[in-house]
Amino acid sequence: MEQQPTSGATVGVRIALDVICVHSYLGYTRFTRAADRLRAEGHRIQVEFLPFELAPGAGTEGAPLLPVLERAFGPQAVRQTLQFAGQVAAEGLELHYERAVATGTFEAHRLIARAARQGRAEEMVERLFRAHFTDGLHIGDSGTLARLAAEAGVTADDPGAAGSVPETAAETQRLRTELDRVRGLGITGVPVFFIDGVRQLTGSQPEAVLLSALREAVGSASDG
Repeated sequence: MEQQPTSGATVGVRIALDVICVHSYLGYTRFTRAADRLRAEGHRIQVEFLPFELAPGAGTEGAPLLPVLERAFGPQAVRQTLQFAGQVAAEGLELHYERAVATGTFEAHRLIARAARQGRAEEMVERLFRAHFTDGLHIGDSGTLARLAAEAGVTADDPGAAGSVPETAAETQRLRTELDRVRGLGITGVPVFFIDGVRQLTGSQPEAVLLSALREAVGSASDG
């Protein structure tokens, strides 16, 4: 992300999402556009990601997504999915469901947490979304995650394991605890936006709504 100016107000935002959730992708894309407008005006938007799994405990073997959707929800779900892909193309998102891979996202969330410790969470989240929805990459695969981490400038926490995404017991426990905490907030669907001083926003809100909420938060921070 572009370095933020040091002047202006500072607003904290927490976003609950999953990187295989198309509404999370759309909502996050709209949010980043709104946030970039505020950043260009000299404000600081500090983003924290809250992990959420659409399919808790799902495996990471990987399978073509559309057949998985059809088996689980029927042909109508596939038609609706492809129709939605066409609708969001107008917003600049390329959704290539014909090559998307169904997978669990625990490992992807572990990588996002590592990226956050290195100040690169926003870059990592965007790359994971694009990898899944546009590139047709298997984002549950450890080798794929290692390559995506390198692209986003995220290094292994263990210098001796550079270029890999090693699993540690501490990381696993931290993530499980955080997943439980997020569900404990009553979140059952994503995305959810928690913006300082503003009511909670749920779903892929329009960019104008997100921009208005951020401006409201900036005003509250400035008054404070």
